[in-house]
Amino acid sequence: MSKIAIMTDSNSGITQDNAKKLGITVVPMPFFIDGEEYLEDITLTQEKFYEKLLNGANVSTSQPSIGYVTSVWDELLKENEAVIYIPMSSGLSKSCESARVAALADEYKDKVYVIDNKRISVTMLSSALEAKALAEKGFSAKEISDKLMEYADKSDIFIMVDTLEYLKKGGRITATAAALGGLLKLKPILIIEGDKLDKYRMRNRSVENAKEIMIDGIRGFVTGYLKDINGRTDDLDLYTVYSGTDTKEVEKFTKEVNEAVKDLGLSVTGTYPLSLSVSCHIGDGALAIAISKRIPLE
Repeated sequence: MSKIAIMTDSNSGITQDNAKKLGITVVPMPFFIDGEEYLEDITLTQEKFYEKLLNGANVSTSQPSIGYVTSVWDELLKENEAVIYIPMSSGLSKSCESARVAALADEYKDKVYVIDNKRISVTMLSSALEAKALAEKGFSAKEISDKLMEYADKSDIFIMVDTLEYLKKGGRITATAAALGGLLKLKPILIIEGDKLDKYRMRNRSVENAKEIMIDGIRGFVTGYLKDINGRTDDLDLYTVYSGTDTKEVEKFTKEVNEAVKDLGLSVTGTYPLSLSVSCHIGDGALAIAISKRIPLE
């Protein structure tokens, strides 16, 4: 059985400590805060990130240098026959395309597989864990790559935004719309479906209303196109997700989600913080729910 290394980046939410336990290599994503570079989960903790963000610092995302990424490939290939690299979705960052171009070099042919399966945060985490499980089951690197791409569009994330400030900064809504939304205390919902962060429902008047809409959306996916794939709903991973450092609301939300989906035979697989790359654009206090179809290990 060939040895296959699984590699992703910190957009997956896998910490450096957990990466060691899981046997997965995680590239730290760089951020610039007031012009100074930080590396996620190395020189930038969740606490420091939100402290800087809430104090009005100029926070922006960047991408790991391709030289650093290829140097990690080189190290992994010393002890493995192939590398499966799952970076952040190409629709949300250029880092994936940079890696795909680098992997075309002769020294990486049939050795490094860059997977653009259109995911981020917990659905990206699912991909990394599934890739690891497939490798342990004896699948080849090409087979793992094909499986990950086959299931690329079988996941969704709904995100309820607590503040409109960061959507305004990112140009997703106008200053006028942000001001009006703030007065009306709107709780808009965004969706990450495939490779884009899009508007889903923008005029929700309360947190409870937004939660109901997200749960209804997930239920629709579960009983609709995700079930249509193979007639099953017992092969789904369901996650609750949040931004910020306060977990009280997401703990409450998790209980509500479990109650709402128990008739479908589902329960929340896990609760995780939202990727900092997404949090840059939506701020703290967000609640999210994500679902993905599990790749069969056979």
